[in-house]
Amino acid sequence: MAQKVQNQSSEVQALAQNWPIAEALLGGTAAMRKAGTTFLPKWPGEEKESYEARLATATLFPAFGRTLGVMSGKPFSKQVTLGEDTPEKIKTWCEDVDLQGNSLHTFAAMMMDEALGFGLAGILVDYPRVSGARTLADERAIGARPYMVAVRHSQILGWKAQRSNGATVLTQLRLAETKEEDDGEFGIKHEPRVRVLTPGAWAVYMPGAKAEDDWVLEEQGTTTLQAIPFAPVYGRKRGFMDGVSPLLDLAYLNVKHWQSQSDQDTILHVARVPILALIGGDDPGVDGTGGTQLTVGASAAVRLPKDGDLKFVEHTGAAIEAGAKSLEALEDQMIQTGAELLVQKPGQRSATEAANDAEANKSELQRITEGFEDSLDQALQFMAAWVKEPQGGHASLFKDFASANLTDASAQLVLSLQQGGLITKATALKEYQRRGTLSPDLDPADEIEAVQEEGPALGTVGAA
Repeated sequence: MAQKVQNQSSEVQALAQNWPIAEALLGGTAAMRKAGTTFLPKWPGEEKESYEARLATATLFPAFGRTLGVMSGKPFSKQVTLGEDTPEKIKTWCEDVDLQGNSLHTFAAMMMDEALGFGLAGILVDYPRVSGARTLADERAIGARPYMVAVRHSQILGWKAQRSNGATVLTQLRLAETKEEDDGEFGIKHEPRVRVLTPGAWAVYMPGAKAEDDWVLEEQGTTTLQAIPFAPVYGRKRGFMDGVSPLLDLAYLNVKHWQSQSDQDTILHVARVPILALIGGDDPGVDGTGGTQLTVGASAAVRLPKDGDLKFVEHTGAAIEAGAKSLEALEDQMIQTGAELLVQKPGQRSATEAANDAEANKSELQRITEGFEDSLDQALQFMAAWVKEPQGGHASLFKDFASANLTDASAQLVLSLQQGGLITKATALKEYQRRGTLSPDLDPADEIEAVQEEGPALGTVGAA
């Protein structure tokens, strides 16, 4: 069957299998509850009402979202810098690179978050259509200039590519869009569209008159570029237009924690409500009448038959302790998995790198950041191409954040989570204790109280 313009290609469908789990986790507790049995299966024989009550009280420990925020933010802990080969006009444009008030630094940080979370996204460099302008000089006179557009993972529908001059280049790209239209006097509605880009041309398709109709061409045009001005950005790159989130394993662990936390909450609920058991009471009979009648209360007395007994049956608590330890182990495993991105790992060594261990042994996040720099450079070059500039320049990101081993890396992540207000100081101290960095005899609560009593650290008194 021929591919339809609005449908995902088989390549995108394969990538998209990993997207729902990240989308739900990033949506927080509300999104995870909305996903229902997708991420919180019903127990065998569980009644519908019982499951809905369990789902309605489930809460998410946002390890995936927290770690993604920390990791995507590390390359932007210092300002993005543009090389001396970057034209002044492009540097000026980068102060509002998307015509929405975002600088290149802010825009790039958003795209890094998207790439690490979903594995593939992109930067489209567009140029506004200007009516009445006949020449490039006319366009410049009215302030027209190229700008960057963030293309989210879910917008990519499909592509075609070929090898040209030793490189793989796009020959077609399909992107999902929406078009704002008035809905009455005050409302706005968003209508689906598909933009098809080819070298030197573009076309926009819209749904047919009926739901079952094929999509139809709405408008089309040409451009002055002989290339598709799209720069893909990757998480863990596996090939051209093929990337996966480096935090995917963490996402699955986070879902496991979501399920285990629900189990633990259910056990706690059961354990907190003791069951009153009557032993040796009279048989109520077939119709349920008669038998021993119970009235339980502070001012009530209970008459028991001979040899009868009445007691509360309570949970032993063994399962509660086991569940708590399992959750604690899962949380530690999630931190370790996220920290893997910061651990230095040997890569392919060139003759120059062989003498420089710091250059040859990079963390995965450093390698991803270097690839991201290449994508930014490609986008800058497209900006230059739109205005006939020979060189777009280069962007540089902060990359000095690797750690020599997993313990150091996970300690970095714990510190970042605490400084970002995502975990408490007490939790951070407990995590350091589990890693052997702090003495197991240290009491986090006492330590925090002692620090507060000491006052400001030396060298900080009077600082502005």
